[in-house]
Amino acid sequence: MIAILARTSSPSSSALVERSLEGGLVIVGGLNLGGSVEPIYNAVSIIELAADKGAQKVLMPVSARKQLFDLADDLATKVAVVYYADAKDALLKALSE
Repeated sequence: MIAILARTSSPSSSALVERSLEGGLVIVGGLNLGGSVEPIYNAVSIIELAADKGAQKVLMPVSARKQLFDLADDLATKVAVVYYADAKDALLKALSE
């Protein structure tokens, strides 16, 4: 599982495209050796932890969206959840405008 909390501009794969990651961003998920995205099984807990740590936006695999029906209303208004389909999609959505 990958979890990144970008509080400020950080040098990472975003340096390859000369753009910064958004601040307050958490990216969760995992990739298998074939390059496909692994499912996550505790999406609500991840959102709760991200909110406790000050995240404003969480990127997670689209396969986790059905788990978030149990997300508390106050968390749903605190943290923006954005879904990605693959690693490229996650990187593009994580980059600042």
